[in-house]
Amino acid sequence: MISAQEFIARQDRLLAQCLPNSVCVIPAAGLVTRSRDTEYLFRQNSDFWYLTGFEEADAWLILSNHPRYGESYRAMVCLPKDKDAEIWQGRRLGAEAALSRFSLDEAFELSELGDALLESLQGQDHLYFALGENEEADAQVNSAVATLRNAPKEALAPKTITDVRPILHEMRVFKSACEVAMMKAAAEITARAHKRAMQYAKPGCFEYQLEAELHHEFAMAGARAPAYSTIVGSGENACILHYTENSSQIQDGDLVLIDAGAEFQGYAADITRTFPVNGKFTKPQREIYELVLKAQESVLAMLGPGITLTDAMTHSAEVITEGLVALGVLKGSVGENLDQKAWRQFYMHGLGHFLGLDVHDVGNYKLNGQDRLLKPGMVLTVEPGIYIASDSDVPEQYKGIGVRIEDDVVVTATGVDILTADVPKTVKDIEALIQPANKESKKENTKEGSKA
Repeated sequence: MISAQEFIARQDRLLAQCLPNSVCVIPAAGLVTRSRDTEYLFRQNSDFWYLTGFEEADAWLILSNHPRYGESYRAMVCLPKDKDAEIWQGRRLGAEAALSRFSLDEAFELSELGDALLESLQGQDHLYFALGENEEADAQVNSAVATLRNAPKEALAPKTITDVRPILHEMRVFKSACEVAMMKAAAEITARAHKRAMQYAKPGCFEYQLEAELHHEFAMAGARAPAYSTIVGSGENACILHYTENSSQIQDGDLVLIDAGAEFQGYAADITRTFPVNGKFTKPQREIYELVLKAQESVLAMLGPGITLTDAMTHSAEVITEGLVALGVLKGSVGENLDQKAWRQFYMHGLGHFLGLDVHDVGNYKLNGQDRLLKPGMVLTVEPGIYIASDSDVPEQYKGIGVRIEDDVVVTATGVDILTADVPKTVKDIEALIQPANKESKKENTKEGSKA
């Protein structure tokens, strides 16, 4: 768990980066209707969660560094205690309890939002707010600003409105020790789920059954929802990068690509593994798989402070190009194929992305027009892949093979720590994990057949 002190420290860091005489207004997420009178499972706005850890909808955080408050001002607006509403929709913390739980100077009920905004914005020189992100929140803030602008001169409105997200999102790029621990927990849950799915897999099962195995393991460990839509692509479905139908029956001889991650305490894991459903790679499957693995391991060895993701991406493309030329998938010399970026037809995506409260986490990959250097505390994915569609002009044995291998790493002072190392990824280890499960399944099927 992230401590209350860490949330307060984050608020202080945000205020310290704002101009003097400023107010920051951060709204929470609202409920989203799924069908008629039912809502989707609530998921808090990541920026609001980062600053508060508060799980309820329709709340607001107000922070200020104006000297009239002393060192700082913290207020929250939240839903009121309401016995009838809580019978139907669940317990609420309420303003009175929020005051002490979040070490606030003031707490208001949602019905008091208008007055709370007017009071906190009045006399401020600068307003920090994510204008354009939430239409309902925009309307509330714009209304307060307009009221102050149209009031007598003593009711001064903020002179500037600045997007708070660049400050917040740069803060979120660097994870604290507690955040890394949460992400490690998410990774461990996800690793168990991947191993469970790999052991369950057998020819004739359906992609959605593997999805169910993954989600069951997530939920049983306290990660009630995946961090993103789970991908289970078998056979040529693995060549569809964001395949989420998960409806096909898996055939003997298919490779299965699973890209799935748990969300735990708000933090995401993101793991991809590719494996043979029958427990044995064919020679062409193994050749493509080991090339992707070689690219990933080579990148992991080079990553660390001072490296850029562009450096790593270029290196992975070089390794994959060399391998594809050697296999005859790419024609011509390695240099020609690199110059023409011919590898792009089989490796269409980037090498990785930031990871945190969002699976594709916030933060700029360039600073002042230059690729940013990796620094300790950053967490990112490393996920090279090769996807060869069945209509590609390549040797027949490689058509329809899709492979991606993805791990989550935290940058340290000397390199990277792999958070997701618990999932097998060598050919030997994958086959050792899956083959016993396949043999046991065959025994059960034989027993059932003899009974019949």
